[in-house]
Amino acid sequence: MSRLYDTIEPNVIDEKMLQKAVEEQGPQEELGQLAKREGIDYKDVIELQLDFRNILKIDNLWQFVNLTKLQLDNNIIEKIEALDSLVHLIWLDLSFNNIEVIEGLEALVQLQDLSLYNNRISKIENLDTLQELQVFSIGNNNLTALENVVYLRMFKNLRTLNLTGNPVCENEQYSLFIAAHLPDLVYLDFRLVDQNTRELAEIKYQYVIDELKQGEAQALAKLVEEQAKQKELGHHKAAYVEYLNGSFLFESMYAEDTEAARLAYLPGMADLLETYKSKFVLICENLFAYGLQQHEMRQAEVSTFFECLQEAVQDSQQQGTKIILDFESDNQGQLDVIQNMSNFEIAESKLIKYNEDISQLSDTLMTLEMQTVDQLEEIIKDFERNIADQVSTFIENVQGMMAQCRDLENHHHEKLMENAINTLEKIVKSEFDEEMPDDVRLLFVDKDTIVNAVNASHDIHLLKIDNREDDIITKANSWSSSVIEEVHKNEISRNRNRVREVNQYIDHLQEELDNMESLEQME
Repeated sequence: MSRLYDTIEPNVIDEKMLQKAVEEQGPQEELGQLAKREGIDYKDVIELQLDFRNILKIDNLWQFVNLTKLQLDNNIIEKIEALDSLVHLIWLDLSFNNIEVIEGLEALVQLQDLSLYNNRISKIENLDTLQELQVFSIGNNNLTALENVVYLRMFKNLRTLNLTGNPVCENEQYSLFIAAHLPDLVYLDFRLVDQNTRELAEIKYQYVIDELKQGEAQALAKLVEEQAKQKELGHHKAAYVEYLNGSFLFESMYAEDTEAARLAYLPGMADLLETYKSKFVLICENLFAYGLQQHEMRQAEVSTFFECLQEAVQDSQQQGTKIILDFESDNQGQLDVIQNMSNFEIAESKLIKYNEDISQLSDTLMTLEMQTVDQLEEIIKDFERNIADQVSTFIENVQGMMAQCRDLENHHHEKLMENAINTLEKIVKSEFDEEMPDDVRLLFVDKDTIVNAVNASHDIHLLKIDNREDDIITKANSWSSSVIEEVHKNEISRNRNRVREVNQYIDHLQEELDNMESLEQME
């Protein structure tokens, strides 16, 4: 199973090896020589053979970003690595190497055919992301656990599996076990899985498979539920109000408050805290609902803007197309007519007129583009104003609601401080009869200690509220800036492309005219 490399010096995948491989596998004769002289861009290579080269380590393949087929078989590779950039890979051959662990394949989500034949692998694992896998060859390895093959049930497209040469194949139930647990498999170890085998497998493992399916159904339901939660959370994050539809912010204020647990033992604190929490959570829920509503409004504004923008651009394109078609219709065959004229003066006059028509066409198209730019600028300015107003209103209301949270915290702080001072006075006068843990009593050794504890708790709560407010405002402003910046960037790009298109078309017309004039001068 192992590949020996003590007699031959191991190689690394360097630039020289890659260049040679690409040249050998590329086109030959004249086309190949031209490519060799001008250099081959690795981004254009879609298939690469690096077999039988005594390669010890996979490296330096990051430039082959469009590779779909890679052969690394018959080397001495010990670890699967450095393949993350090959995201378009469909076919990968790592057979006849010294690989012990399946790893480093997570990014190859389009992989359909994988060969790990003749290595040192003892477990099928780390293939979860390869959901397109259709053909998997892992024969001649060290697989011993028949149950490990159940892992392959997750690959719904798997049709061909090769496990020959593994210790697991010696199990007398091997074929039936595989057929039962991988019912969609068509070929196992180069043989068709016949109907008789499927029926026997279904009977033998019916209860096991039913139990397995039940577990898979539960896992799938849990996954769907989690995905729905994540999707919903993503929507909340886009509105900048994630986790505000409940007590999360309130609880986070107390999670880092080391004094809160001790202060909770003060008389009457349970009712005070419950009242505070209910009012605080209500404000958070109002902010949550408001945030979602404002997010929908912003999205609607963006959608309307792009519709208006697209409509204006399409209208301009249609006008430009009509202008060009009218020009071509009016001047169809004009150069041929001029070229065949026997009267030089008339031909010269026609050429001058045609040249003027080209200039007029250029001016008309450029004027149309300038008008389009002006129109789009107005649309963009309106959009900027609307977005600025929406974000400003949103921030203003967020600040108002957060101010309400701070007011509640300040009110609670005052009540807590009053309670703490009253408790201290009772303790000093020996009038406090209620049970209190020793660490709580330590807060009442003097007035400064209890006041500092209450103030420290208050500061932590205010900091949490301030940070949450800042987070919402920062994200809203950042979104506004990025959207506007992207709009301007796209408009600049559109304008440049349009001007380039017009110039190229005019240059083409002018070149035809210049060629005609050159011919006439030669004659």
